[in-house]
Amino acid sequence: MKVVIQRVSQASVTVDAKIVADIQKGLLVLVGIEDADAQEDINWLCQKITNLRVFGDENDVMNLSVKDIEGEVIVVSQFTLHALTKKGNRPSYIKASKPEIAIPLYENFVESLEKELGKKVQTGIFGADMKVLLLNDGPVTIQIDSKNKE
Repeated sequence: MKVVIQRVSQASVTVDAKIVADIQKGLLVLVGIEDADAQEDINWLCQKITNLRVFGDENDVMNLSVKDIEGEVIVVSQFTLHALTKKGNRPSYIKASKPEIAIPLYENFVESLEKELGKKVQTGIFGADMKVLLLNDGPVTIQIDSKNKE
C-alpha cells in the first residue's frame, strides 16, 4: 500500500460538480492499493499517518501530528500511485488492485484511520472522476510505502 500525504491548509474533493469532502487544516491522503496489501499494511500506515509530526509547534518546528492539532483528514483512492513507468511512455497499472480487492481494503483503511484519529475521516468516491483541490501548506508532501518500512 502506498500513500502520498500532503499537509494542507484546506482541501476538497468534487464529483459531478458536487463537493463530497471539504476540510481545513489537516492532511490529504492519497492511497494506492495492490493485491499483496493486508490488514498489517493498513494498521502500520494508519498509525504512521496519524502520528506523523508534520505540523509546526509554538516555535514553528514540525513536532506536532494531525492528532495533536485536532486536524482533519481526507482520503482519496489513487490507483495511479502504482504506475510502472520503466518501459515506454504509457504507465502500466498492472500492480494496482481491481475494485473487488481494492474497495474492501480501502474501506477498511478509512475505518482504521478513523479509529486511530478518533474522529470521522472524509473521503472521495472510490473509482469516480474526482477533482481534488488543495492548498498544500509548506509545501509538505510525504510518500510512504508499507512494503518499505525502513
